[in-house]
Order: sequence, then structure tokens, then C-alpha cells
Amino acid sequence: MIIIAILTLGTIALVFGTILAIADVKLRVYEDPKVIAINDILPQANCGACGFPGCKGYAEAVVKGDTPITKCAPGGQDVIDEIAQILGVEAGEALKMVARVHCRGTEEASARRGLYMGIKTCKGASLIGGGDKHCTWGCLGYGDCEVACPFDAITMADNGLPVVSEELCTGCGVCVEICPRNILELHPIKEDVLVFCRSHDGPKLSRSLCKNACIACWQCVRKSPQGAMEMDNNLAKVIEPEKVVQAIREQAFKCPTLAIKLVHEETLPAPPVNAGESVSGSPE
Repeated sequence: MIIIAILTLGTIALVFGTILAIADVKLRVYEDPKVIAINDILPQANCGACGFPGCKGYAEAVVKGDTPITKCAPGGQDVIDEIAQILGVEAGEALKMVARVHCRGTEEASARRGLYMGIKTCKGASLIGGGDKHCTWGCLGYGDCEVACPFDAITMADNGLPVVSEELCTGCGVCVEICPRNILELHPIKEDVLVFCRSHDGPKLSRSLCKNACIACWQCVRKSPQGAMEMDNNLAKVIEPEKVVQAIREQAFKCPTLAIKLVHEETLPAPPVNAGESVSGSPE
């Protein structure tokens, strides 16, 4: 009986082992070593900024040649260089993108309509009558973008607006997708001018709802080089950023509500000093 049992179990094991061996050969999925190598150097943020479902999907598309090797925003130039080395191609240069906040509707500048008692998220608030801010275009201030950012690049300031760290921001676009008001947008980090408003309301209504709103006064359009700016449904729109930056630096115009200004104001020239006055820290 013992011998029969051993033979029976041995036969069963042999049959199943043979089946598994055949299945391993027939059903084995070949994985390109280049895909594995590229996936290993990707940051594994799975943010979707590249347009693919996760880092593995992007690695497969890169090896197939279906997408450029420069689309991993979180990885930056270092990852691009490593991918190029694996594939034996020219690296190219990554364009650093960062999220920018198109709103200056602080708690002081844009009041709330009432006390919101619902779930303290921007998405939740936006579902209840469009939100509790008087301005229906601006930031709601509940920090969905801060929570969603996978790189801790966004913090909510005391004034109720998000602040993006250009050093930490990778341009993944997660915050852009999650914002229900669409006030976040990716821009090249070198682009130094921004319209800090999304309102398309008429001038009188915009100003009554937010002190910092674009009021469609046309100053920026009239005083910038021709074609550098335009007015789109009561909202200023930058067409040629470099020309607008130059106009601001040359003080050709100054937005009365500061709805359009330089992102890095430290690049502005120092104001002229009148006769008889001294510059702080300088001798008269």
C-alpha cells in the first residue's frame, strides 16, 4: 500500500510538473531588459504627467519609440540622460515646468458668502452652489492641491491661497487635474509673467467680488507691443511672454489691480530715485 501511494503521488507530481513546465514555456511573457532598466531609474511617482498609466507604461512606450524620452517631469534631466544612455540615443534637454496659481483672491481680497459647513475640500465646496466664495472663478482655499501633490511642493498660505515651491515642483500636473476651479496651470519655469486671475465677469462685477481681479481696463493690451497681449472675454491673456516681461520691466504699464505682473518681482528694475532723496542703505 505504501508503494502504491508513493507511485500515485509521484505520478501526479510528474503530470502537474509537466503541465507547469509546458505552461511556463507557452505562456511566458517576454519583457525587454531595456524596459526593466528604464523602469528601475524612473521615480515611481506614477503621477501620469507623461500621459501613460504609471512609470512602467511610460518605460514600455519609450522603448517602443511611441513617446519622447523627455516626458518624465519628476525625473528631470538626470533621468533623461540615463534613458538616453540605455537606448543609445541623444538625450536632449528637458523643459522645466512648474505649476502656477492663477489667482490672487485672498481671504481679504475676496470675501466668502457665508459659513461653509460641509466637507472641507475644494471639490466638496464646489459641489454646493459652486463654492462659498463670492468670486466663482477663484481659489476656494481648502487645499486639495496641497493634499494631492506627491512631492510636497504646495502649501496653503495664511491668506488662503496655495504657494508652489518651484524647487520642489516637478511639473507632474496632479494639482492641475484636481483643482475644481482650474486656477493651477503648468508653465515653463523661465516664463516670468502671469495673469493672476481667471475671472471672465464684467469689469464692474469682477472688481466688486475681488479687489485683485482683472477688470479688463485694456492698459496691458494697449501699452504692450502689438500682438503681445489680448483681451479674451474680459480677461487679459499673454500671447508673447517675453515681450510682455520687457514692457513691465520698462514700466510701460502697471496693472491697477496687479492681476498681471512678474512672477519673480525681484527681476524688476529699481524705481528711479528723485533728486535730494537717497536709496536705503546708500549715502545721500
